[in-house]
Amino acid sequence: MAQEAGYSPSFKLPTEIMRMRRKRARSDSSGSVTDKNFTESLGQSRSSSACMRPFSPGPLFKDQNYSRAGIKRRNPFATIDNTYSPQKKLFIYNENDGSVGPSKTKWTESDGYEDTKAKEQEASPCSDRSTERHFSEDESLLEKEEEDVPSLLIKNPQAISPSSIAPPSCTEYPADWSLKTRVLFTSPLSLSWADQPKAQEQALGLSHSCRAQFSTMPLNLQDPRSCSELRCAFQQCLVYWQHPSLSWLSLFPRINAERTFYGKSNPWAHDAELQQSLMRDWSISLSSLFSLLKSGLCPYFYVCSYQFTVLFRAAGLGGSGHINALVSPTTRGLREAMRSEGIEFSLPLVESEKKSREHLEDEEHEEKEKTCCDQEDVENNKDQGDSFLWLKEMGLQDKIRKPDGISIQLQKEAQTTSLDHKPESVVCIEGSHTFNLINFLINCKSLVAATGSQTGLPPTLLAPTAFRGATMNMLKGRTMNVKSQVGSTHQNMSTLEITGPILPSSLHAITTLLRPAQKGTFSAALYTHSPTAVLNINTSRQQRSGGLVDLTGCGLLPASIHQLEQLSTLGKTALTDINMKNYSYTWKS
Repeated sequence: MAQEAGYSPSFKLPTEIMRMRRKRARSDSSGSVTDKNFTESLGQSRSSSACMRPFSPGPLFKDQNYSRAGIKRRNPFATIDNTYSPQKKLFIYNENDGSVGPSKTKWTESDGYEDTKAKEQEASPCSDRSTERHFSEDESLLEKEEEDVPSLLIKNPQAISPSSIAPPSCTEYPADWSLKTRVLFTSPLSLSWADQPKAQEQALGLSHSCRAQFSTMPLNLQDPRSCSELRCAFQQCLVYWQHPSLSWLSLFPRINAERTFYGKSNPWAHDAELQQSLMRDWSISLSSLFSLLKSGLCPYFYVCSYQFTVLFRAAGLGGSGHINALVSPTTRGLREAMRSEGIEFSLPLVESEKKSREHLEDEEHEEKEKTCCDQEDVENNKDQGDSFLWLKEMGLQDKIRKPDGISIQLQKEAQTTSLDHKPESVVCIEGSHTFNLINFLINCKSLVAATGSQTGLPPTLLAPTAFRGATMNMLKGRTMNVKSQVGSTHQNMSTLEITGPILPSSLHAITTLLRPAQKGTFSAALYTHSPTAVLNINTSRQQRSGGLVDLTGCGLLPASIHQLEQLSTLGKTALTDINMKNYSYTWKS
């Protein structure tokens, strides 16, 4: 054997190498001397593996004296799903002496086999960044996972989510005057307390709503399910008043809702006497609502027709000191009809755009341009008159069609006509002219559809308080438990879905109850009836912030009154998301 070619006396089988390494590990722990043959064989293996990658895909070691101890093998099967290691390790070493130093840096991702206890020790703030450690070449590779390798933990900037940045503390969200068709609340805590109320709890909620009585909720509710006051207050928040109310028809929304009414029984469609009876009752209900509004007993109400929506607000709400009404969307014909009835109104969005243009341009420059334009118009008219004279001399004046006064007027009003059915066509009426608007709505024949599935059906009246001829209705609520994916894990979430014509005061009252019940953590997705989003514009010319009129007897929660008194800040948009975290609101519009 010793004379055979290629034979090496220092050659060791893999089993012998592993046996010697285990023996070396035991001898190091007992303080014994290292085997010389093992050291030589290990040194030969290092010299033969210079500039090689010991563990694919590990780093390329150019220096054969650099210690590979403490470098953990990268897990080739590690993925985001089976590995939770958002932190990265920074190994700083020196190529010359193998010690930890600032000469060179390497980044390696932590794999899935890292011990949880080791992670906690590495993440502790007590670790010293300036600590240095020398790794000897004789350290065992088999025991490297049990070694405590000091590393610097650098937080990945991409791991910082926007939600982790604490927003400024806000205890209230802006008032939203648009009507909601659906709201979906989600919370990590259970919302089952809002489902299946007892008969006594529902009765108390309805009674408190009619009498405008409000119970005070504790700030911290340990068990919302067993809190009868909370469940009664939630039933009170779901109440709204409506006229007319037909059990087989959903009378909201009315704009672009032909499919909802199609195929339903409408006996009034071909009965003129029945239509007159419905309009008579509707007129009485509308007059009752306006009387309650003037006396401060009703804060606001909506008139929802098949063409437009009208919002009437009491004095003091929306930052206005007078009763005001918003109509949207409108058409040129509707605006001309209101002018003919003596109703003075303004177009807030058109006026705001006009003011912004005036600020951008100089007033003197505009006057000069206007003067030049007038002179050009006079010259053009004179030229047109001369042109018609020579046509008359030739006898062709009857064959040429001249522009009549109606076509010229339509050209001048082209800009006004282009606003029809758009958010910019919203109309604001204030003061005593709101009474003229009530008379206009009662006597307007085009307020009721003459054809289609809504033929002969009066507009829907919605209010948070009772009025003559109104029917008490309740929003529909349903709770459900779902699983939501958060990163690579799934978290149990509880949802509360509310459907129906959700009024601004109802939305605020529900969120006020969820604040203590869900420990200040919940979110809401809001679905807005799009034609009513423009009702959030600021119509106050005096720029007042509410508190002008005493509305304590209007039947709303005092916190809801305070919110609705503030100036509107959403413009022609509406809220789409509301989030509460640590008792602070954030929202999107």
